[in-house]
Amino acid sequence: MATDNYTPRGVSYLLHRIGWSPQVPVHRAVERDEEQIATWVKETWPP
Repeated sequence: MATDNYTPRGVSYLLHRIGWSPQVPVHRAVERDEEQIATWVKETWPP
């Protein structure tokens, strides 16, 4: 099995070639529960 190492720019180039692009959501989800997230961060994060 061959192991390939790619630079971040190389990965970006390859993803662009197959039609993918880095995207971030414009808006936060309506269902987002800030209190539940804070609880999760305190109890679970970091693993």
